[in-house]
Amino acid sequence: MNETKYSDQHEWVRVDGDTGTVGISDFAQGQLGDVVFIELPSVGKVVVQGEEVAVVESVKAASEIYSPISGEVIELNEALVDQPGTVNEAAEGEGWFFKLKLADLSELDDLMDGDDYTTYASKED
Repeated sequence: MNETKYSDQHEWVRVDGDTGTVGISDFAQGQLGDVVFIELPSVGKVVVQGEEVAVVESVKAASEIYSPISGEVIELNEALVDQPGTVNEAAEGEGWFFKLKLADLSELDDLMDGDDYTTYASKED
């Protein structure tokens, strides 16, 4: 299983087995503008679905990033510390924030698939 799900806060999680890669949607980075700083969580941090887990700052504003799913942080995208603009270039690819060892796969049921998210985001614009 390798699927991407989206939260109503514009975060995404791409699930591969019991690991989830988390980032912000292309829509979200577009709303933020040029990203200039990212504060990542620490490896080993246990997060709960919907909990603030990171911060992204752009030329426009600072924004909290909420975990779309519960788990333990097992890896960070350290490249974002020196190159936060990667989020603008590839928000749903190389601009991922962190990886989690997932705690409860049933939480994916609370998230949107790509089509539902596209519809949701178009109403936010």
